[in-house]
Amino acid sequence: MSGEDAVVHPTAVVEPGARLAGGVRVGPGCVIGARVAVGPNTIFEANVFVGGWTTIGADNRFSPGVVLGTEPQDVGYKGEPTRIVIGDRNIFREYVTVHRATAKEEGLTRIGDDNYFMAFSHVAHDCRIGDKTIFLHGGTLGGHVRVADGAVVGAMSAVHQFCRLGRLAFMGGGSMIVQDVIPFARVAGQRPTRLLGLNVVGLRRNGYSRERIAALKEMFRLLFFADLNTAQALARIEAEIPPSEDREELVSFVRTSKRGIVKKAGSWDGDSE
Repeated sequence: MSGEDAVVHPTAVVEPGARLAGGVRVGPGCVIGARVAVGPNTIFEANVFVGGWTTIGADNRFSPGVVLGTEPQDVGYKGEPTRIVIGDRNIFREYVTVHRATAKEEGLTRIGDDNYFMAFSHVAHDCRIGDKTIFLHGGTLGGHVRVADGAVVGAMSAVHQFCRLGRLAFMGGGSMIVQDVIPFARVAGQRPTRLLGLNVVGLRRNGYSRERIAALKEMFRLLFFADLNTAQALARIEAEIPPSEDREELVSFVRTSKRGIVKKAGSWDGDSE
């Protein structure tokens, strides 16, 4: 079923049962499966494949070669009707792949709003991605990864299954993430991945004040550079840093980590740029 002003190229295949809202454009060579629902003004440029139980919001754009909704790469998957849900205003560049979920959690791979996926990036089964993230060329997520709002996945980087990237965290290119990356952090490297400090540039671009950044710098100093174990550092942060949204977010993230967090031993000069 298509909206009145949806446009489907003669060489595209839209299977019976697919639902296309008004303003959708399906370009040459695209395939839209029977269980797919697409919101208004979304554009499939050419040779895009969308299958499975996939719901796509409004104003998204899919470049040639994108593949969505195929089976998860999990040997335990038995054909269950698991889903992908994608929000609004996302950009998927050439050859991005997004797999539907397994039945191990809620059966859902979810992508929020206003995300930018550069060419050849990959979102595996059961991942949850927030809003306004950026995946650079070839950024890859394993299964069950959580990526919070505003995080950046570096070019040709990989994130191990079940890891978390905190809000406004930044991964350098070519990184290998096997533990959680706390909110507001910059990390880079492979085995070990190193914490480089606070993502000051990202914080400034998102309107953080000098006072707010200074408080986060002090939290980072206590957590990573003060010769304290994690429990001691969190206790000092709660005792010495005034309560704030940022403090509670950082402390909660560390306390709920199941894989541990990326750390780096070394000196601290107070400047994380």
